[in-house]
Amino acid sequence: MLAAPEQRLPVRPGRDVLQSRVALEGKTYLIRVFVDVDREPAAVVTAYRTSKVGKYWSAQP
Repeated sequence: MLAAPEQRLPVRPGRDVLQSRVALEGKTYLIRVFVDVDREPAAVVTAYRTSKVGKYWSAQP
């Protein structure tokens, strides 16, 4: 997921959210990982799974 996310969206300077859709138990979920990209190596701030794909998925890649 971190190596090849479906979407990478900027949150603020130095922080991106990486997200990908996954299917579990017949339902589609979104895995969202917030990463501080201004550090070396990049640091994961938080990660979570949500069923609210429509709310967070961006139509613009």
